[in-house]
Amino acid sequence: MSLLDTLGSMLGGGNTPEGGGQQALIAAALEFINNQPGGLNGLIQRFQQNGAGDIINSWVSNGENQPIAADALHNVLGSEAVTNIASKVGVEPSAVTGLLSQVLPHVVNAATPNGEVPADGKVDTGGLASALGSLGALAGLFGGNKNA
Repeated sequence: MSLLDTLGSMLGGGNTPEGGGQQALIAAALEFINNQPGGLNGLIQRFQQNGAGDIINSWVSNGENQPIAADALHNVLGSEAVTNIASKVGVEPSAVTGLLSQVLPHVVNAATPNGEVPADGKVDTGGLASALGSLGALAGLFGGNKNA
C-alpha cells in the first residue's frame, strides 16, 4: 500500500472548516519532509535537536502517536519554515502549526510502515496530485490508528 493510499484510508468523509485546504496541507507537509537535508531522517534529527525526539519517534514506531502541541511544533520547525508552509497552504502562520500538529503525525506514520524510515529518507509522493484529489476531509485523521 502506497503512502497516499494509507493516508487516504485514514481520512474520513466529513468536512472540516479548512475545506479543501487539507490537500494543500498534506502536500506541503510531504514537500517539507522531502526537502529536509536527509528527508525524513533530517526531520527526525530536527525534532531530536529541539527536545521532541520522543514525540516523532512515536510517529515512526509501531505504537500510539504522541500528540504535539502547536507551539512545540512551531519551535521544532522554526518561524521561517512555518511561514513558508503557511504561504503554500494559504493560511495564516499562526494557524498552520495547529493544523500541522494534527496532520504531520499521520504523514510520518504513513511514511514509515513497520516502523522503518525509508533508506533514502524520502517520502514516496508518487501520484500525489491525483490521489489528493480523491481524499476526504481530515476528520478521520484525528483518531487514525498506528501502522496497520
